[in-house]
Amino acid sequence: MIDTQQLEMITNDLINFYGIQDPPVPIESMLQRPLDDMWEELDISKLSSSFINVNDYYSPRMSLARLLARHVVESSWGQERGLDEIAENEEKMRAFARMLMMPSVLVKALSASARNPEWISVHFEVPVDDAEMRLHELK
Repeated sequence: MIDTQQLEMITNDLINFYGIQDPPVPIESMLQRPLDDMWEELDISKLSSSFINVNDYYSPRMSLARLLARHVVESSWGQERGLDEIAENEEKMRAFARMLMMPSVLVKALSASARNPEWISVHFEVPVDDAEMRLHELK
C-alpha cells in the first residue's frame, strides 16, 4: 500500500517534471497541458458549476486540484507509480490534492514565520482550512 511519504515523493517528482519552483502551483495549466502519456488535454471552461466548490475564495482551485489528482492517479504515469491504489480512498485523494497544491518542497522553503495557515492560504491560493491541514500533515 502506498504511504504518505511515497505520495510526497511522487508529488515532488511531478512538480519537478512541470518545472514548478514557486507557489502558487499552476493547477489549471497542468490540467490543460499534461505531460506526455498522462491524459488528454482538458478544457476547464467546460466544467459544470456543480463540480466547483465555492465555499471560500480559493475553493475552486482545490476542486481543480482534486480533479488533477484524479487524472494523475488514473494516468499510466500514476499507475506506474502505484497511485491506482489510492483511487477509491477519498481521504488519500484529498491529501494528494493538498500535496499537489502545497508541495512539501515549496512549503519547507518558506521561512518559519511564513508557515502559518493564513500566509500559506494567500501564497499558495488555497483555503485556510486546507492550508492548516497541510501544515498538520507536514509536522
